[in-house]
Amino acid sequence: MSIKRRHRHVTHRDAIWAAIRDLREFSVSEIEDKTRVSHGSIKTIILGLTKAGYLKRTEHHHRAKVDNRFVANRWQLINDVGVDVPRVTRDGKRITRGLAREYMWRAMHILRDFSTKDLAAQASTDDVIIKHADAKNYIKYLHKAGYLITIMPAKSGNKPSTSTQARYRMPASRYTGPRPPMIQRTKQVFDPNTGEVVWPKQEEK
Repeated sequence: MSIKRRHRHVTHRDAIWAAIRDLREFSVSEIEDKTRVSHGSIKTIILGLTKAGYLKRTEHHHRAKVDNRFVANRWQLINDVGVDVPRVTRDGKRITRGLAREYMWRAMHILRDFSTKDLAAQASTDDVIIKHADAKNYIKYLHKAGYLITIMPAKSGNKPSTSTQARYRMPASRYTGPRPPMIQRTKQVFDPNTGEVVWPKQEEK
């Protein structure tokens, strides 16, 4: 199954972070002008990034308190971690939801081949422990969607010691970008890198 490449779907958070990296030092109004994202959304993200240590406020005037819009406030980027926006809450706490699939997707791209247990072990970190069942489920849907190929089928033996797990590989042509494909509630596989549902294959009109 071929996976078409399209431009990555850019969220408001992505756009704000890109503008921050471009400007390096900025006001909320400057980010608003570059992104056309609402002032409230920009303010929330900036506050979270500041509390998390990615930004620092460099200037503050009392008149900003009058209209509550941070017009005279300026921030500076002090911890540039790359193109992917840091996942933090308004309070600056790290968001771990969704990281398991992000780590599995990254590991699939790096590993030469893997079983479900290999993937769970290799993709786990001190902060995010991936269960074997979760790795097995993610592999199942990515295999259906054409991202993975089976290089060795599972074998059942009379004893557990003689049984082997199936092994998979992700061909380079199947890697569509850094954002992990999503298994939606309807059991569709949606690729945020291409912005399209890749399984079940949608009928073209």
